[in-house]
Amino acid sequence: MFTIDFTSRVPIYEQICNNVIKLASAGVFKSGDRLPPVRTVAQEIGVNPNTVAKAYRTLEIDGYIYSTVGRGTFLTDKLTENAAYREMALKTFREAAANAELYGVPRQQLIDIINSTFEGGGKNDRS
Repeated sequence: MFTIDFTSRVPIYEQICNNVIKLASAGVFKSGDRLPPVRTVAQEIGVNPNTVAKAYRTLEIDGYIYSTVGRGTFLTDKLTENAAYREMALKTFREAAANAELYGVPRQQLIDIINSTFEGGGKNDRS
């Protein structure tokens, strides 16, 4: 069910989070559906249960899932198709903006790239 790239630099718990979001966006999981238990997922993908638990905690903090003692972990309605893609895009954008700031990319250059993208200009400067 979940696909993990063990050679990726993306932490495994983040890959699990992304898998849940993508599966919900694709309609595999729907609001109110019960997620597989932590131990089951850990055995399926061959990772430590603590890694899966960390992913579930992250998703719960972000409001994508909720847990009920003795019943399991369920998806919230926050993961509708468009909302999930939007959330993933915003998360990726924030990370990219933080990296750009770290490496000294001027704010105006980022703004110009955004404006060009939204105007369909295609002149996104990669230098």
